[in-house]
Amino acid sequence: MRCGLCPWGCVVPPGGRGRCRVRENRGGRYVTLVYGRPVARNNDPIEKKPFFHVYPGSRAYSIATVGCNFVCKFCQNWDISQAAPEQARVPFVPPEAIAAEAARQQCRTIAYTYSEPTIFFEYMLDCARAARDAGLGNVLVSNGFIADAPLRELCKVMTAIKVDFKAFSDSFYRDVCSGEREPVLATLKRLKDSGVWFEMVVLIIPTLNDRRDEIRRMCDWILRELGPDVPLHFTRFHPAYRLLNLPPTPTATLEQARALARQAGCRYVYTGNMPGGAGENTDCPQCGARVVNRYGHLVLSDSLKDGKCPACGAAIPGVWF
Repeated sequence: MRCGLCPWGCVVPPGGRGRCRVRENRGGRYVTLVYGRPVARNNDPIEKKPFFHVYPGSRAYSIATVGCNFVCKFCQNWDISQAAPEQARVPFVPPEAIAAEAARQQCRTIAYTYSEPTIFFEYMLDCARAARDAGLGNVLVSNGFIADAPLRELCKVMTAIKVDFKAFSDSFYRDVCSGEREPVLATLKRLKDSGVWFEMVVLIIPTLNDRRDEIRRMCDWILRELGPDVPLHFTRFHPAYRLLNLPPTPTATLEQARALARQAGCRYVYTGNMPGGAGENTDCPQCGARVVNRYGHLVLSDSLKDGKCPACGAAIPGVWF
């Protein structure tokens, strides 16, 4: 039996499981072992995902099950992403209950996040439909390693998608993430064609993906294939999981990456995990006026008027109130 959820296309024998460890061949029936079993349910600021062009200052009811189709050595949530279903003894929570709790907590969206939501596709899809029925939005935080058919289904119900782009390097994907880069590039191009709002995040890790030439090549690809309006977040690495030997990313490295991206022509470039930096704010690329002012995950002011700059009237792309 072959799995069609992600580009690995795992061929799973009877009694076996795919790479994600949460899908099993039971007598010719391929079943999910994590449907309705969220191990994390939190009320987060949407800026934490991070989304900077989606409902600024709103809350996202954030859920995840165990499992992932990558093994990133720097994963902050490795206790969730690398766990097996047997390690997570949690109660069953139906999709309707997730949507109801999100509404009760006054969240604007449900976020599928923390691990890789592709591996709990059926549960995510049902939760997203329940959310939509309840008048809520949906946001997906993904590594982008997903097959075309399930991605198309998700694009029908997602308000926005954030892709964690690991590096512009095949060797980084292979050696640091146990993954592949090309399918993620294909996902980004499909998202561009789909019309669904999406943002990109690159975690800059000292000595591994912080080379200036690599960042320039990545920005050139983004501009050529996706356009200048895709928000690009460079975030700070903190030692975690199997990369405890590396130091946190110097703030100067993030500021340099942001400068390179802006020089290349990217219009909305941010820095994250370093509160107080200029790279947290959204400025109008036409007149330079500050339209969203942030400190960390906190929105200090939002002066957008129907998604437009109040100073010059230029449209700022995104999903706004």
